[in-house]
Amino acid sequence: MEKKYPYFTEEHDMLRQSVREFVDKEVAPYVDAWEEAGEYDMAAFRKMGELGFLGLRMPEKFGGGEADYWSIVLLFEELARSGCSGFTTAVGVHMEVAMPAIIHYATDEQLQKYLAPAINGESLGALAVTEPEAGSDVAAMLTTAVEDGDSYVLNGNKIFITNGVRSDWIVVAAKTDKDAGYGGITEFIVDTDTPGFEVSRKLDKVGLKSSDTAELFFTDMRVPKKNILGEVNKGFFQIMNNFVPERLLIAVGAYAGAELVLKMAIDYAKERQQFGKPLSRHQHIAFKLAEMATKVEAIKELSYRAADMYNRGLDAIKEVSMAKWYASEAANEVVYDAMQIMGGYGYMMEYPMQRAWRDMRIMTIVGGTTEVQKLIITRSLGL
Repeated sequence: MEKKYPYFTEEHDMLRQSVREFVDKEVAPYVDAWEEAGEYDMAAFRKMGELGFLGLRMPEKFGGGEADYWSIVLLFEELARSGCSGFTTAVGVHMEVAMPAIIHYATDEQLQKYLAPAINGESLGALAVTEPEAGSDVAAMLTTAVEDGDSYVLNGNKIFITNGVRSDWIVVAAKTDKDAGYGGITEFIVDTDTPGFEVSRKLDKVGLKSSDTAELFFTDMRVPKKNILGEVNKGFFQIMNNFVPERLLIAVGAYAGAELVLKMAIDYAKERQQFGKPLSRHQHIAFKLAEMATKVEAIKELSYRAADMYNRGLDAIKEVSMAKWYASEAANEVVYDAMQIMGGYGYMMEYPMQRAWRDMRIMTIVGGTTEVQKLIITRSLGL
């Protein structure tokens, strides 16, 4: 019997059941095929739009559901049950990175053009900030946007862009004042069919195989001024504000993935016989599973606390950074121990444990590394 948390209402339970049915029918049966193909079927993404999942907390006037953040939490908990972290990541970036990037700063015209189709599943979005020489240090980016008449001309290079290969539009950060550091960055909404845009290569990753990750080039790419997102030279602050939902979603993905792995390890330990009895009856294995279960519960509760604060509109920057850091690190420990319990079988490609191990590793890196989260926390402590 599933544990009932006070954050979820009967309406949430109904939504969860709908998402679970979608996952069981449209995602779980195709995980292996998508992983092998290196991409998920866009029909599943479009189906999510048709069912109203993609715009759960977006404005109703654009086709959204105006739901609370707990609807997002349960959506991604259920997506994680599929074991397809690649598809979950692609959807997560679209819903909780790309769309929030525009909802707070876009004009009504931009929202009609980009947000409505994104909610309906008719277009896929992405965010392009990271560059080969500018990761955590956003101000070091080299991509430039030079004003020219009624347009800006973009030149530069972005890397590690989730959805970059298949996206229809991308929020791109560029330097509009090369000498102003953090204060010289502007965001633009870029259509990927614009001349000068190039997907240089689809990157080959250790995990998240069904999610595309790209290196992008912008060469004399003309972007109309009407595609400026927010204010000129205020892009850095827009980017920083958008990190909270991204990091919170990573924490949700981490504990949800760890829950799935824990169940796999428990099921295996109960079934696998060694020295005349199931592994689960050996005290060392039983204690290890108890430790893993405690870690999963701890990171889930920590993430739920951060989600509750964010849902209520409170300042949750510190708590989200704590959840993102600790959940991603602890989830990796759980996956490591789960693979150890399964021994050689866990390392074999025919078992999903190896995929969980590969997929989980990136959690400590994306959305701001563990070290960046610790830096944010230390500053919140006045250090």
